[in-house]
Amino acid sequence: MFKFVKEFYKNPQFIGAIAPSSKYLAEKMIENIDFQRCRCIIEYGPGTGVFTEKLIARKKEETLLIVFENNQEFYKELVNIYGHKNNVKIINDGAENVKIYLRHYNILQVDYIVSGLPFMALPVNISERILKDTREVLKNEGEFITFQYSLIKMSFFRSHFNEIKNKKVILNVPPAYVLHCKV
Repeated sequence: MFKFVKEFYKNPQFIGAIAPSSKYLAEKMIENIDFQRCRCIIEYGPGTGVFTEKLIARKKEETLLIVFENNQEFYKELVNIYGHKNNVKIINDGAENVKIYLRHYNILQVDYIVSGLPFMALPVNISERILKDTREVLKNEGEFITFQYSLIKMSFFRSHFNEIKNKKVILNVPPAYVLHCKV
């Protein structure tokens, strides 16, 4: 928790919250993922790995999980905890470069993208690129799952996705909305 707060104060624009996500939020984020059928999951902005832990625990051994963490301290921690796991790739780069890495791993499309990115705080040009590329790399039946602390950016998400369902998670600091977005 201390490391998370320290990183928030160093760069609040890219951390977006003063505390890690709760286990309740993590459960809501992954509850609709079909772990039996998916072959590739991407995670944007895992921070300390609250969602990462749940994804690794439930994914099949052969399912590839690619994790993008821009923050150097969080990246090191994730590599230390999960770097030895089979079919888990942890990348120290921003989600706006997802297509570069998918080409590197010879992946055309993915089943799910789970995001902890603070779209409210990110620069608009980076947010636009991330959502545009996310839409392009998702399979037709794929899903982008993110959470936000307010619904102010809903029109922004709607400009990229045709179908969005949201659920409020009260047991999180602060309470959050989980958005399930489909093309």
